Amino acid sequence: MFLKAVFPGKYIQGEGVIAELPGLVKLLGKRGLILTSATGRDKLLPPYAGQWRQEPLTVEPFQGECCEEELHRLAGVVHREKADVLIGMGGGKTIDTAKITADRAGIPVIIVPTIASTDAPCSGCAIVYSTAGIFESVHYQKLNPQVVLVDTRIIAEAPVRFLVAGMGDALATWFEARSCRATQSPNECGGLSTLTANHLAKLCYDTLLAYGNAAKLACEHHLVTPALDHIIEANILLSGIGFESSGLAAAHSIHNGLTALEETHAFYHGEKVAVGVLAGLFLADAAPEEIEAVYAFCEKIGLPTTLAQIGLAAAGEQELQKAALKACAPVEGIHHEAGRITPERALAALRMADRYGRARLPAAGGDSRAE
Repeated sequence: MFLKAVFPGKYIQGEGVIAELPGLVKLLGKRGLILTSATGRDKLLPPYAGQWRQEPLTVEPFQGECCEEELHRLAGVVHREKADVLIGMGGGKTIDTAKITADRAGIPVIIVPTIASTDAPCSGCAIVYSTAGIFESVHYQKLNPQVVLVDTRIIAEAPVRFLVAGMGDALATWFEARSCRATQSPNECGGLSTLTANHLAKLCYDTLLAYGNAAKLACEHHLVTPALDHIIEANILLSGIGFESSGLAAAHSIHNGLTALEETHAFYHGEKVAVGVLAGLFLADAAPEEIEAVYAFCEKIGLPTTLAQIGLAAAGEQELQKAALKACAPVEGIHHEAGRITPERALAALRMADRYGRARLPAAGGDSRAE
């Protein structure tokens, strides 16, 4: 395999940077179509309504699910509006829908995330669901987004739980990159990790540990600070390049396994990934001091460290075996870990992560809810 890496065409981050949107549209085409969530339509766009009145921009509300029905509808909207640039403004599903729609139409896409809860904005892949919200497939675009425009004021105004969940997703980046590099496993580009991607993955982890708690406090008070800037960059850019160009391993596979249990559906992607990270540390026989550092980080910023904290307080052995089986499906990245990975090993690691987390809880005897 060759070394392969992918990047967004431009990454622009700062307070008030959304004002640059019309100029970026003109750089790429003549007529922009903004696909936006309710947050974008009701809160972000109204202040610019007068300023952008003469700009070649049309707004189209996102219908709520990245599914084939919505993708087909939007293909018609792009054609009707003669749009040659698509702007995805919102959370993960809005962003994914914009990326796929633009890719199928053969036009550039600009991503304007309204939360920093995942590393989806910079990536060249997106998830397609059924109309009922059930996972169907992963869609790989020909290119990564041409522009990712991240307004830190918008992120600072969002609920802090989104930022914390984003840190959970970003937390996996270095550990999965390290596993893929050690076993010479392919990344999400179909190649091997470059030194660049590997070092960015490590920088992502170091940034989380250094600035995560201060960024959480800033976001709780809707303050744009250097620490928040650093964590937004880690959640979106460093993690985005890191996961795609370095590869996935145990953490995201265990997340995927946990999604088989309905009790976890109320929890965010990054919250479940964090549990996957902890289990992955035990699966990979990580150093005790590293395990301590990761648990301490999760506890400090409010990421889950037990199964009870992701809705699985009453989960029995049969349910957890179901999650372990899904996590170890042949296509899953967990097989990028060293050694022969089995559902039994995955389940033992998940159980150990839960026990270790419960033992660290302040209440004597750990978390009895997870018995």
